[in-house]
Amino acid sequence: MKTENETKNRPVHKIEVETIVAAIWANKAKYTAGMLYSVRITRRYPVAGTWRETPSFGVDELPLVAKAAELAREWILNAQALEN
Repeated sequence: MKTENETKNRPVHKIEVETIVAAIWANKAKYTAGMLYSVRITRRYPVAGTWRETPSFGVDELPLVAKAAELAREWILNAQALEN
């Protein structure tokens, strides 16, 4: 279920590794300069011609989750470097 914030806002970047999606969100920091980033990782799967998402992963998908997480980390670090 999406939060109210996710319904209003869009991720600043998405990384797809096969069926795994890492959505990167940015929020303005209240007490420090710059942005605060968070990552939501899901698995896409087809149902009756449409795509759905789940936060659950099978054992064989965990290497893909790890790759998506690492790519998201690299993207965030690059974005933070550009802010400074």
